[in-house]
Amino acid sequence: MQFFNQLGHFMIMGARAHAKWEIEVSLRIMGDRKRLAILGLLLIPIILGGIAFADEIAGALPMVLGGKKAYSPAFYTNTIFFASIGVGLGAGLITGCIGAGGGFIIAPALMSAGVKGILAVGTDLFHIFAKAIMGSVLHRKLGNISVSLAGTFLIGSIGGATLGGYINRTLYELNPVLSDAFITSVYVLMLGFLGTYALLDFLKSRKPAKATFSPESKQVKSKKGEESMTGLSQKLQAMNIPPMLHFDQGVVPGGRKISAIFLVISGAIVGLAAAIMGVGGGFLTFPIFVYGLGVSSATTVGTDIFQIIFTAGYAGLGQYAIYGFIFYTLAIGMLLGSLIGIQIGSLVTKVVSGTTIRGFYAMAVLAGFINRVFALPGKLAKMDVIAMSDKTAKFLEQIGVYLFFVVILIFAVWVIATFLKNIKVLKGEGVHA
Repeated sequence: MQFFNQLGHFMIMGARAHAKWEIEVSLRIMGDRKRLAILGLLLIPIILGGIAFADEIAGALPMVLGGKKAYSPAFYTNTIFFASIGVGLGAGLITGCIGAGGGFIIAPALMSAGVKGILAVGTDLFHIFAKAIMGSVLHRKLGNISVSLAGTFLIGSIGGATLGGYINRTLYELNPVLSDAFITSVYVLMLGFLGTYALLDFLKSRKPAKATFSPESKQVKSKKGEESMTGLSQKLQAMNIPPMLHFDQGVVPGGRKISAIFLVISGAIVGLAAAIMGVGGGFLTFPIFVYGLGVSSATTVGTDIFQIIFTAGYAGLGQYAIYGFIFYTLAIGMLLGSLIGIQIGSLVTKVVSGTTIRGFYAMAVLAGFINRVFALPGKLAKMDVIAMSDKTAKFLEQIGVYLFFVVILIFAVWVIATFLKNIKVLKGEGVHA
């Protein structure tokens, strides 16, 4: 039980670290006219409808570039574009207000709207990569990166992303329904665990006799003040399997060391999850590094930011874009929506309590979990794994879709209403939207 509590705690910390990165990136983009101009240029081919000829273009392309059996580059419609802005806005509001990555709702939202799972994953990865590049995230956070750890980790993450992309594409070629069922199952497991932990944490925070959740308050410290290690990390660092990597010299006297093999394995796990789910992987990097490898929080955050750029970029472009599994219209729309949502959500945190935010986080994660749980039976029935009529399967899926979007809509309305209601207060603090 203690293991799962620690794992959930570190996964929440990872989600928060990823959200902090997204907020910083969004602020950099919105605060720079040149970056906004670049974003405007990206919209020109979509607005002009130049991608409407995608079917003809795809017919002349080899499969590796999006032709033949793979999806062709996505076409443009007003409905698709504005719906994608709404999805991005919801994810941005969650990221900015809750302070935990809202990307976990993107794939379920797109799949609920009828987008194939593999296309939702590829599009989300491309959206993450585009935001990272536009935000020029290679800045001051790099001071916390151990070059040896980051480089070795990326060897594994690139390998894991390659495997993850190959698995998704292979399953899709075998059976698109099997591909959707696989991606849905992964989300059910991940969101189920995170949502349950977040809900329990929220309920504990409401009890006045107990301290509320705080990553800082739960961070274990040694007598000298530095972060101590778990039993697992101590055992792994005690294994002298060359080559050994040294790190955290500025955190503990003499630093720490660990075998490069464990870094490669860790990177492979994160890369695999990122490529399969279409996420940055931060919620896994944190528990693996801090709980498993014994890396300090500061170095972990820096390495996580570093790996997101390359892992998401490689997975998005190398494993999905060149095969045609990216819906560009959706990606740009989500980028626009998330930039706006993050600005509003970040400001709302100044006028609401931490307990309320914690409750909304649990609610949003569980909404994604319920959405995928109700969608799974229909997919399993189509593959004859379980017996269920099409009518019943569709009914269950619709319940999950309605519950999911109602919860996200309620959250979005509450955040925007709170923002508008407290504009004067926010202005009084010298904050500008």
